[in-house]
Amino acid sequence: MLSQLLSKFFPTKSQPKSVTKSSESLPLSALSQAQSPELSNSFLTQATNQIKNDEGLVLHAYTDSLGFLTIGYGRLIDKRKNGGISKQEAEYLLSHDISYKLGQLYAQLPWMTKLNDARKGVLLNMGFQLGVAGLMGFKNTLAKIEVGDYEGASVNMLQSKWATQTPARAQRMAEQMRTGQWQSG
Repeated sequence: MLSQLLSKFFPTKSQPKSVTKSSESLPLSALSQAQSPELSNSFLTQATNQIKNDEGLVLHAYTDSLGFLTIGYGRLIDKRKNGGISKQEAEYLLSHDISYKLGQLYAQLPWMTKLNDARKGVLLNMGFQLGVAGLMGFKNTLAKIEVGDYEGASVNMLQSKWATQTPARAQRMAEQMRTGQWQSG
């Protein structure tokens, strides 16, 4: 990771070169001025391109040559080596995933625009958990939602395999569908 590489070449005054920074998972822009020297855009572009070329891009988790989980351009995500992502990165990914899922849902269920926000939220929540293809398997439930039979949809939701696998979540989502009111967990 770029910040790891930079920490080896540009340690802070109180940090020896052999110590790894605790901010490894933060983007370079998130490092304070005390931690990071002024770097030119040219340097960052060249270094980034070089690392991209050397690491290669893998868009799913994989095991690196040392047996640790990695993703993207060599991003260590293995907990055994203190890998992972920052909360800010998780929020970014969630925001992107929600936008993507909503696009899929509106394409598959154009009638969803007529639902109130809480009921749209149920479909988004289920589509997020099960995948949109998994949600599309709820044919009877979706048909009931489309015609406004929210009570019947709620009953169907609770009779599914999904409800036995994640009962508390299914109970909340069924109640939210039935009432049209947001439920919290």
